[in-house]
Amino acid sequence: MGKLRTIDDINVANKKTLVRVDFNVPIEDGHVSSDARIKQTIPTIVELLKKGAKVILASHLGRPKGEKVPDLSLSIIEQTLRTNLPGVDISFVADVVGSAAKSAANKLAQGQVLLLENLRYEAGEETNDLGLATKLAGLADIYVDDAFSCAHRSHASIQAVAKLLPSVAGRLMEKEIGILSRVLETPKLPLAAIIGGSKISSKLGVLKNLATKVQYLIIGGAMANTFLYAKGHNVGTSLCEVEMTEVVNEILVSASNHDCKVVIPIDVVVAKALEENIETENVMVEQVPQEKMILDVGHGSIKKLGEICKICRTVIWNGPLGAFEVSPFDVGTIAVAEKVVEFTRAGKLMSVVGGGDTVAALERVGAEDAFTYTTMAGGAFLEWLEGRILPGVEVLED
Repeated sequence: MGKLRTIDDINVANKKTLVRVDFNVPIEDGHVSSDARIKQTIPTIVELLKKGAKVILASHLGRPKGEKVPDLSLSIIEQTLRTNLPGVDISFVADVVGSAAKSAANKLAQGQVLLLENLRYEAGEETNDLGLATKLAGLADIYVDDAFSCAHRSHASIQAVAKLLPSVAGRLMEKEIGILSRVLETPKLPLAAIIGGSKISSKLGVLKNLATKVQYLIIGGAMANTFLYAKGHNVGTSLCEVEMTEVVNEILVSASNHDCKVVIPIDVVVAKALEENIETENVMVEQVPQEKMILDVGHGSIKKLGEICKICRTVIWNGPLGAFEVSPFDVGTIAVAEKVVEFTRAGKLMSVVGGGDTVAALERVGAEDAFTYTTMAGGAFLEWLEGRILPGVEVLED
């Protein structure tokens, strides 16, 4: 990995500065329902304004696929942005790279902010189109990327444009890369990774990479069912990727060769269906009834995971341990989260959590701010854990 160029390496005074942000926030009834992503990038915007930049903000929202979908207009974001930047002169232009956008950018004065329309209204955005990137570059003098959560995408506003202008990382991008690099490359040991979710196939690269890097690889969610199946356990009617059995065995062998202990449930919570307030049973993994499905980790597993977290110095977490969206199958995720928070607050543990589902699960216990670091990045976080080179990061390195 090369040296990351940052705002410290460039003079932005009186320069039109195109800032790629991730304002892909949840919208309900035409309003922003959570502004967490917006808040994360405010320090970068404020610093650029203080240094005399003319700031042009560019983001996508949803998946309009090159169509002008009114419900996905960034005009929805404008008021929330004003709330987060009180006293700042902010304007919105219903254009991305056309004459209206060009005119608005040219009229910007120092300390002013221009919010462009949804980047994905342009068909060339997701195809990394050089023509679109050239037009984006034509709006500005400098490019700042503050969207680590999009860094795994080879898109025009992320990769192509960065090659056409002097380009640096914003403070959020710099912070995320710094923390994640430290966690995987120079962590305090022992290091544990909690990886949950439904499909091994979607996190295969992550599991393979982490099995060579961590001391404890904790498997949760429906993925754990496949591990249990591969070890010869009956999983009843549980979600299970039978075809991944051989891959699971490969991961177990690799982990063993790298002194990594793969931790799967010793007991589980089962029910006849995934329904709220249904009758549940806590059983050992050897005793899963044929007519029931595994929907959460059991009491013994929770205790065991708490003990592992207690002896670890670093924990990486992506994905819930059970079907957390339906009560009472959120108990395992919440209980283990509370333990991680306890040890983090006591200064005994560095905890890094990433991915939308995981953050949502932790918000339910009010714990999202209690971890050492919470990243909103989902796909980028996973690809980072895979050890992949992210196109949006690579273009910002010397």
